[in-house]
Amino acid sequence: MLSDFNYENIYIACGYTDLRYGIDGLAATIQEKFELNPFSPHSIFLFCGRRNDRIKALVWEGDGFLLLYKRLEAGTFRWPRTESDLKNLTFEQFSRLMQGFTIDPGIKKIAPPESML
Repeated sequence: MLSDFNYENIYIACGYTDLRYGIDGLAATIQEKFELNPFSPHSIFLFCGRRNDRIKALVWEGDGFLLLYKRLEAGTFRWPRTESDLKNLTFEQFSRLMQGFTIDPGIKKIAPPESML
């Protein structure tokens, strides 16, 4: 469902967020911790708790907030846990996250075995 929308700004709160927060708590977090306007049109803010199988999303629709909650039945979201700030995602990264992949695709460089050198 979330990947069907087209957002101009997609923000992901890296690290852990208390998912007991409702609309007011998440909006206050956006405003106070990240110093952004939660009333930004065409923006979505994504939050993940300690369990990687559920996320919350907060969207301002012009006349009120939409709070979305997604829980996976199997698998987990690949959520960045090393940072405690807000990261702006591209739509491609957002789609990858919703499909269960990491937001930063990468190829690890490996050294050839010493026997081949």
